[in-house]
Amino acid sequence: MSVGLDWSPLWLSMRVAGLATVGAAVVGTIVAYALAEGRWRGRDVVESITTLPLILPPTVLGYYLLVALGRQSALGAFFERVTGVPLVFTWQGAVVAAGVAAFPYIVRTGRAAFEQVDTSAVEAARIDGAGRAQQFLFVLLPLARRGIAAGVALAFARALGEFGATLMVAGNIPGRTQTMPLAIYDAVQAGAWDAARVMVTILTVLALAVLLIAGRLGGKV
Repeated sequence: MSVGLDWSPLWLSMRVAGLATVGAAVVGTIVAYALAEGRWRGRDVVESITTLPLILPPTVLGYYLLVALGRQSALGAFFERVTGVPLVFTWQGAVVAAGVAAFPYIVRTGRAAFEQVDTSAVEAARIDGAGRAQQFLFVLLPLARRGIAAGVALAFARALGEFGATLMVAGNIPGRTQTMPLAIYDAVQAGAWDAARVMVTILTVLALAVLLIAGRLGGKV
């Protein structure tokens, strides 16, 4: 192309967003189920914490992640001991940052989906002798799958567009941690408007496609 576009940030963004969404979907669906299961001590606190990434400034979220994932933290030290490399300023750190940013979308839509499941189906499974794990896997998940899938789609879009926390945790290293939003920022700063325009268009089209998919899966989400 005439703009000399480097496609590596797009592929990295897709990989980071994909892995982040998988992690957020697994943990978020379990948390959503727990929040939908009536009231229990500490439920309001957990619900508030899961919503924080939606309202905290990206720099604040990035700061917390730096503290939690840095070499001096238990998690960061464990990761470096196992892999031989630090977690911060790596693409793996970008995955964690994107996953945390996307997490609330899974929890909120998943919780709503679980709460809309007809309780008679769960009660019938309980009468038939199904345990809580069986009720969750074979009754609740199948019946709530469209809402959860819509949340997954929204989470992927959020992870794909993550900028602030990713910049603080993973840095902006071309070819290593530079995702598409970071590449757009660099292009604008360098005055490479043609490249920036192409990348912005690509992300916009991807976001619109994901929103259409989410809308079809979950109605109004």
